Amino acid sequence: SAKQPLDVIYVPTPDAVVTEMLSMARVGRGDVVYDLGSGDGRIVIAAVRDFHAARGVGIELDPQRVTEARRNAEAAGVADRVEFIQADLFASDFSAASVVTMYLLPHINARLVPVLRALRPGTRIVSHNYDMGPSWKPSRTRTLEHDVIHAWTVPRR
Repeated sequence: SAKQPLDVIYVPTPDAVVTEMLSMARVGRGDVVYDLGSGDGRIVIAAVRDFHAARGVGIELDPQRVTEARRNAEAAGVADRVEFIQADLFASDFSAASVVTMYLLPHINARLVPVLRALRPGTRIVSHNYDMGPSWKPSRTRTLEHDVIHAWTVPRR
């Protein structure tokens, strides 16, 4: 089977940025947090362990990273509340999310705009470093040293 090329080079998000992303998204009890391109699982794990989200789901293309994320969730004691799915974002359903986090590339964010805007009104979205382009401006942006975090809320229809 041909290995699917990865769209995004894996760069782990610094812990301070993870915390800030989840804070900006106001993650709390009852939230279902989806991380798009979840890498080693750190955002999903932190959402459940540190911010008390009900559930976390990571979607990741690289099977090696998915295996690593599952191991990390076991080690963090949250394996019962998180799930890592090896899949293409564009073939994935994340309509159950109350919060979506992402650290992707501008052209991928732009392709996701229609999908994200179709999520339930009130769903919070945060992106590390890249916005969604001119069609959907963030409601808030914060800078932490070398990192920028953008936040949106899905509007009422």
